[in-house]
Amino acid sequence: MGIFKRMKEDMDVVFEQDPAARTYFEVCLTYSGLHAIWSHRIAHVFYKRRLFFLARVISQISRFFTGIEIHPGAIIGRRFFIDHGMGVVIGETCEIGDNVTLFQGVTLGGTGKEKGKRHPTIKDNALISTGAKVLGSITIGENSKVGGGAVVVKDVPDNCTVVGVPGRIVIQNGVKVRRDLDHHNMPDPISDKIKQMQDEIDKLKAEIAARKVGKENVN
Repeated sequence: MGIFKRMKEDMDVVFEQDPAARTYFEVCLTYSGLHAIWSHRIAHVFYKRRLFFLARVISQISRFFTGIEIHPGAIIGRRFFIDHGMGVVIGETCEIGDNVTLFQGVTLGGTGKEKGKRHPTIKDNALISTGAKVLGSITIGENSKVGGGAVVVKDVPDNCTVVGVPGRIVIQNGVKVRRDLDHHNMPDPISDKIKQMQDEIDKLKAEIAARKVGKENVN
């Protein structure tokens, strides 16, 4: 696909996703997400040619003007849409499929100083909502959604909705997931810890009550 057809395709996605978009002229000049994507394509070309410094310079200039930081090494598919975009961060080894949507404040980052593939893979048609953090070399499956503010550190299968901190699956293949089943798919250590503490409190209350009854019987 030629460069101008690709640019028009990018703008067409804006009209599909954003009801506030009115004209191609407006979209071309005022949508920071679009500018960030176009800048990334240029930076990525230099990155693939191992002109890393020039690629990073282009990336940082784009970050300065758009508030969106996309590492030039990230691989991004077609019809990618960033809504508003301020605060979006996309790491070096991210792989993003086609028809993916990100909202402002999303981080596709790593979890430390590990080498190699250390950032997420986002499959086709995924949607990641405002403020969500997807961390590590994990995969977000096709047609899956990550809720606003969620923190996802484990793989998400296709056709799922994930919410919470840490992220847990609440809908899979259109069916609501019961929280008392299939725990390995939706780990919630905070909830487990609270339950453990509540069990210990109940046990202590029972022991105190038993001692009170014993003292009353002695008296």
